[in-house]
Amino acid sequence: MSSTSEACAQVPAPVHLPRRLAVAVFLAFAVAYFFSALVRAITATLSPTLTQELGLSAKDLGLLAGGYFLGFSLTQLPLGRWLDRHGPKTVILAFLLFAVVGCLAFAAADNFAGLLLARMLCGVGVSACLMAPLTGYRRWFDASTQLRTNSWMLMTGSLGMLSSTLPVQWLVPVWGWRPLFVAMGLGIALAMLLIFWIVPRWQGSSTAIPAHVAHDDGSYREIWRSRYFWRMTPIGFFSYGGLVAMQTLWAGPWMTQVAGWTPIESATGLFVINLSMLVAFWVWGWVTPGLAQRGIRPNRLITWGMPLNFLTFAALVYLGPAVGTWAAAVFSVFCVTSTFVSLAQPAVGMAFPAHLAGRALSAYNLVIFAGVFVVQWGIGLLVDLAMTFGLERVAAYQAAFAVFGICSFLSWLYFLLNKADNES
Repeated sequence: MSSTSEACAQVPAPVHLPRRLAVAVFLAFAVAYFFSALVRAITATLSPTLTQELGLSAKDLGLLAGGYFLGFSLTQLPLGRWLDRHGPKTVILAFLLFAVVGCLAFAAADNFAGLLLARMLCGVGVSACLMAPLTGYRRWFDASTQLRTNSWMLMTGSLGMLSSTLPVQWLVPVWGWRPLFVAMGLGIALAMLLIFWIVPRWQGSSTAIPAHVAHDDGSYREIWRSRYFWRMTPIGFFSYGGLVAMQTLWAGPWMTQVAGWTPIESATGLFVINLSMLVAFWVWGWVTPGLAQRGIRPNRLITWGMPLNFLTFAALVYLGPAVGTWAAAVFSVFCVTSTFVSLAQPAVGMAFPAHLAGRALSAYNLVIFAGVFVVQWGIGLLVDLAMTFGLERVAAYQAAFAVFGICSFLSWLYFLLNKADNES
């Protein structure tokens, strides 16, 4: 921000939206987030096609999928400032232009470098698709509604990931993967029109501005000083980031290269996994407001729920090929039990004043998606490294997954052992 007066002028009044408008705003943002998740997850289904057509190694595949998250992560800190200053409507519309260009560039690319750059551009373009609505919800909805809409936005993302499985597998032989990316670009453009027509602009407050808001210089100082933020950082990086990394990439190769499934069987398995996630987030949206009213906060749910997640993942790694036809079911249990950690994101947003919501949410999103990039690419690197040391492919996957599982478990221990003043 150029000055304190500019900062004051841009502080919107916290006004709850009328119910009908609130529903319309949610749906407009949900369409954009649907396509964001579809673009994010499509590489898991296309991994056999891209590997065969372009001769990709495991680390190349991990980098290509992770390129989306790298581009996504690069925007998060400036994104938080822009959201707090300009509001979700203006920011998301500007960003989605890059997503449209990225999809068209991916469809036109003829080499790995071009695909990677286009993938990063897609990540940049959709990087506001969750943070923009959550920032708006922080001002437009009450606390229990924020928990519900967060879960239902993630449910919408699961619907996008669901669409990236069997529907994509069916369409690739008919259309080819390049026209699919053109179609996604057009879908994102449609979402932009809905947001432009429906979502209200950030309005300045005509009332007195609190002193702590008037002196807000747009920095992340309060975020970085928060013990609660740092308590939640490791589980966001490894557990939440690892969930997305598995769901959007490594579940597919595990089913084809470890469990021995065919590509169509793997796409079916991914469909089952994402359907289970959709149902899980739908349930969370219904139950979290009631749990909050009973004093059962996200921290307690994360504490209770994650041990089942670790046991499920340990069984998956230990069984390896023996998991056989149960691979999708075990992955589904792993992903569903991972949703406990998804509660950390709205908890972080609500741990800060409303005028810091964009920065708090974006900073935490940076943690999550940096974790996705590291886990996605890191597993690919570890698989290739293990094979250079003489391990068979199956054993290499088991070793790489085991390293991730240990890191996730240690991040949960850190969460348990560290307390903070602004608990949610």
